Formats: sequence, C-alpha cells, structure tokens
Amino acid sequence: MTPFGNKLRAIRAERGIRLKDMAATLGVSAAYLSALEHGRRGRPTHAMVVSICAQLGIIWDEADELMRLARISHPRITVDTAGLSAEATELANLLAERIRKLPPARVTRLLELIKSAPTSPSRRRRTVNGR
Repeated sequence: MTPFGNKLRAIRAERGIRLKDMAATLGVSAAYLSALEHGRRGRPTHAMVVSICAQLGIIWDEADELMRLARISHPRITVDTAGLSAEATELANLLAERIRKLPPARVTRLLELIKSAPTSPSRRRRTVNGR
C-alpha cells in the first residue's frame, strides 16, 4: 500500500463512498481505483488527484496533503546514487533488498530518522527558455 492509497481509502471509507461508485464518478474502472489504493498502480496524475479532491470535497490544506502523498507514493521507485558515496549506494541497495523483511516497528523508526534529516533546498524547474 502507498501513503496516497492508504489516505484515499481511509477518506472514502470515512465518508461511506463505495469504491465502484467513486470509480464511476471519476470515469475509471473500479479495478484501477482499487489498484491505486493498494499500491499496485503507479502514482496518480495531478489531474486525477484534482478530480479525486473535487469528488470528495477536499480543499486547501487537505488537498495539498493528498497531492504531497501522491508525489511520494510511487510503488516502484528507483534511487539514483550516481555521484554519491559508496555508503549511500550500499544503503540504497540494502534497503531495496531487505525492506520486505523489516518488521513494521523498524520501518517506522527508519522513516522517522529519514524524515528528521535536513533536506536540501528544492531545485527550481527550468522551462525550455531557461525561465
């Protein structure tokens, strides 16, 4: 399951909306929506998240949070360690190899440790004209 799928499923259940009804309103199959909730599909497009927010009446901070969760919810992520230290490459490889075997408490501890680390400033996206 992904953070986005988990949150979407919780909101839908909280509001008593059946999966097939929500899927029909969104114009997608119930199978697709179920796969999205369970992390068997890639992260949703921005347009899909906007449609979901509109369907659920989600606005402002809650919509921003759902967008953030969508961005970090790709179930098959690739980590590019080119140019990083050997230790960073080892970490990425060991995590990929062993994540399925980690107990939930250890996953939670690792997640808290990584979230507490300082982040680098976000890179500005450049357009074709460099603006």
